[in-house]
Amino acid sequence: MNYDPCTGHWFALQIRPGREQVSAAALRYKGYQEFLPLETPRSTRRRKVNPAPLFPGYLFCRAGDGVFGPLVTTPGVIRIVGFGNRPEPIPNQEIESIRRISESGLAGAPHPYLEVGKRVRITEGPLAGTEGILLSHGRNAQLVVSVTLLRRSVTVSVDEAWVSPDENRNVQLRAMAS
Repeated sequence: MNYDPCTGHWFALQIRPGREQVSAAALRYKGYQEFLPLETPRSTRRRKVNPAPLFPGYLFCRAGDGVFGPLVTTPGVIRIVGFGNRPEPIPNQEIESIRRISESGLAGAPHPYLEVGKRVRITEGPLAGTEGILLSHGRNAQLVVSVTLLRRSVTVSVDEAWVSPDENRNVQLRAMAS
């Protein structure tokens, strides 16, 4: 295959429930760059608990425009998420924010999608550069990061000292609401 996995856009793939890791492995085998964000592994006294996907039923894959046939024929893949019959790419910033949470070691967990709230940017710590919505303040500050196309979100505890307002994005959101 002459496909360069470093080019192209990120797309969300809807996956059969419980088949996310199998589909991710199959995509890797086909030469695609895939991303399956997982919850931080937890363990109990009796047994280790395997990490669950942060977005159950979905994984992300980088693909070039028009190179969708091999994706949808991958075991477990139901469809490429989009509008109508047209796959819709996911902004790189959303993928990078989810990747930072997934790789930070902080406890990320699924959260209901939020459309309103104070937009912030993390300026320090392991999530520096991540954008999201600040859900609460103080000792238990929570940041919510969303994948707009899926209308799904992830929440992570952050140190409030890491947070600064994302004024450019807040101005855009206020203008759109008017």
